[in-house]
Amino acid sequence: MDSKDVKKVLVVGAGVMGHSIAQVFATAGIEVALVDLNKKALDHAMKMIGHNLENLSEFGRLDAPTIPAIIARIRPTTDIREAASGVDFALEAVVEVPDVKKKVFADLEQFAPPKAVLASNTSGLDIFTILEPKDPSRFVITHWFSPPHIIPLVEVAPGPKTDSSVMAFTIALLERLGKRPVVMRQFTPAFIVNRIQSYIFLAVMEILNNNWATPEEIDYAVKISLGIRLPIVGAVQTYDFSGLDLVQDMLKSRGMSYPLIDDKIANNQLGAKTGKGFFDYGGRTESEIVKERDALYVKMADFLEGLNKFRPV
Repeated sequence: MDSKDVKKVLVVGAGVMGHSIAQVFATAGIEVALVDLNKKALDHAMKMIGHNLENLSEFGRLDAPTIPAIIARIRPTTDIREAASGVDFALEAVVEVPDVKKKVFADLEQFAPPKAVLASNTSGLDIFTILEPKDPSRFVITHWFSPPHIIPLVEVAPGPKTDSSVMAFTIALLERLGKRPVVMRQFTPAFIVNRIQSYIFLAVMEILNNNWATPEEIDYAVKISLGIRLPIVGAVQTYDFSGLDLVQDMLKSRGMSYPLIDDKIANNQLGAKTGKGFFDYGGRTESEIVKERDALYVKMADFLEGLNKFRPV
């Protein structure tokens, strides 16, 4: 099936993630069945969707007159059997409890059409080993980020038996929604962003527990350094600007080494200063590369300073 032909989807779980994901589909013109066993959770979800849409209108992201039609495309229900009928894509966003996931996917496989793609929003649970589906080829993970109606990223991970057509369909559908999917080669717990965030969390807790700095000082330090750099050079390219030879020295001082780094240095791929590192700089000189980077840093610093966002929200 072509992703452009998707007319109805199912979202299971009306919590923080589920209601916002349903909103994204509805905003793209797709009918959404939003399922939760808790009627109060559904009522709250619809109220939050209304607030979200009003905020987006205020932010200039959508026209206010379109809000009633978007809300009308979302049908809250506690009946998963009826909701799954005729859907092209079903996504669960329930609690990270294996037995709960098993029950939801058993219902989806039973009640959704045989060709419907079945997706999970998990990043921590390997549903491909937890579940026992009749047709594993249509199962995929699409890990969204909070709040889904604002953050563009969705990490997509296949299982060992996920069909390539299912992956292509899922990616195209996410792009239709305005999302920017990043495809993992395989499932690995926490994927990219949460894996990196977990190390940041451990470092923050170490600093706080040892009273080396206050919460305000930590956040201020991060905002006026990484907050300016990361949107421009990301988490990998930043090492190209440090110089991979310097990175290697740092690793050696800690008794560590990575063959990936060693091989690049052996081939004189030291980063921006040699025109190639993790990234290929297309024959530009170091001064040309650094000038472009610095111009963007200045714009980012000025932008954040103008927002007065080096202070807490």
